[in-house]
Amino acid sequence: MLDVALQLEGAEAVATAINYSWILTVTFLIFFMHAGFAMLEAGQVRSKNVANQLTKNMLTWSVGVVVFFLIGMGFANLVGIVTGGGSTDGWTLSMFGAGAETTLGWADWLYSAVFAMTMATIVSGAVAGRAKLRAYVGYTFLVAAVIYPVVSGLYWYGGFLGDLGFHDFAGGMIVHGVGGIAGLVAAYMLGSRIGRFDDDGSVNVMPGHSMTFAVLGTLMLCFGWYGFNVGTAATAITADGGTLLLGGDGSSWIAGRVAMTTTLGMAMGAIGAGAVALARTGKVDTLYVANGMLAGLVGVTGTADVLTPMGGIMLGLIAGAQLPIVFEFVEKRLKIDDVCAVFPVHGSAGALGIVLFPLWSTGGTPIGAGVVPGGILSIESSMFAPQIIGTVVIAVWTIVATAAVWGAFKAVGQARVTPNHEREGLDLSEHGTDTYPEFGSTGGPAATDGGFVESEGIVRPDGGVVNDGAIKMVTAFIRPDKLSDVKKGLAEVGAPSLTVTNVSGRGNQPAKKGQWRGEEFTVDLHQKVKVECVVADIPAADVAEAIRDAGKTGEPGDGKVFILPVENAYQIRTGEVGPDAV
Repeated sequence: MLDVALQLEGAEAVATAINYSWILTVTFLIFFMHAGFAMLEAGQVRSKNVANQLTKNMLTWSVGVVVFFLIGMGFANLVGIVTGGGSTDGWTLSMFGAGAETTLGWADWLYSAVFAMTMATIVSGAVAGRAKLRAYVGYTFLVAAVIYPVVSGLYWYGGFLGDLGFHDFAGGMIVHGVGGIAGLVAAYMLGSRIGRFDDDGSVNVMPGHSMTFAVLGTLMLCFGWYGFNVGTAATAITADGGTLLLGGDGSSWIAGRVAMTTTLGMAMGAIGAGAVALARTGKVDTLYVANGMLAGLVGVTGTADVLTPMGGIMLGLIAGAQLPIVFEFVEKRLKIDDVCAVFPVHGSAGALGIVLFPLWSTGGTPIGAGVVPGGILSIESSMFAPQIIGTVVIAVWTIVATAAVWGAFKAVGQARVTPNHEREGLDLSEHGTDTYPEFGSTGGPAATDGGFVESEGIVRPDGGVVNDGAIKMVTAFIRPDKLSDVKKGLAEVGAPSLTVTNVSGRGNQPAKKGQWRGEEFTVDLHQKVKVECVVADIPAADVAEAIRDAGKTGEPGDGKVFILPVENAYQIRTGEVGPDAV
């Protein structure tokens, strides 16, 4: 009955509708990866640069996708035609045409666009904290118009790399390798952040502001990655006469293989990075585990369709294990400030996955004899040369194009923000905003709980003749997590008026050791909250004791309370002077 109904409606039409619905679904899943990139990068930068990083991610998509529609897609097809046997059908998918003016052509363009934008947004993590927004947006324009279209045209759009026998299934090198290499070159051209390296070349660790954001972003990317890999694999339905077949051309089992190798690569990447970090530092570094998951995914992305299960395990493990080693080499030997480790996560992991996959290949790539026929590994040996040649060609183009663009920006003084703007943070200098406004650019807990409010909604003022008629200031340095208790304690003694500042300092509390991507640093300035309370009609000793009792935990680092004399006070609104002004 089903077959008859489908024949009446047209099985091919139904199959086409299902397949393009699938393509659009995975496209939306890949787009969701931008949320993951935004969170991952925001977590790895300092709090004063969070809004800048989020803005760059949004503009990467907004500017890049329009440029790819107007220029990039057509240019990629043109590169395929010029360098290989690319088809002329729909190559004018640009402002001059829209792929034979069909909805299916537009869906194909959008599917291509999300891959292009994934490559473009990788670069933002490498240049965080010092690149001018206009320079980054300008580079994004050129990435979407020329740089990425050349690479994708050389293979996906019919260029000579396909004829050579190069195989990159879902962008292990074309998307992630290009993004990682471009990020490294851009970071080199910009130079390091102020204070990242001392004059003697030693490294200063600059931890990001939120491990929570970084891990959340990682897991969001892992979720979207299934669309990236599995979405590339499957033709969901095939029409065979009047019958619909699942997969039909074999893609159904390829989808299963891709899902398996994607999952294994992700898991082994985390294990590999965590194990190497443990061996080197004695601790399992959280950020390395997160970055390792992504490196493992990158390692299998290019060849997930032709990997054995052991291939998924081994390439994921290698990609994760190389991450701490390559990051340290980039940082300590090359002296390049790659803020979000985009090169070891995307660049070197992508290249290794592409080059090493013949060791665990199913032999399913239709490359013929390749460049090196035969050899000790039979069909697999013929895969090495095309993979190496393709990786080198893509890398050279990416390095030259990226260096030229950022070199031009640098030559005209438009690549990097001024030192003053960098020190105060790009959120303020580039956007006029503060992501964490409660305590200024340093961020901190919001002081909105535990206060005392009169019935009219006005905080009760102080004023009177105690303290021998003098004005006293009670200043305390307390644990940030005890702020709410201290505010309640002050309200109970009738002194709710206070000023709160987020500070850091050093007293009797011992220094601690911190770790960021496996590098140890000493924390001898501890986060504290400074509470200032000026009183006249309330005994200063009562206020100090209230703070002491409310802020006490019994452990080193509880802080101190001081009582200071205030020479005079002036009320701005009324002009009152002395205790009456308090």
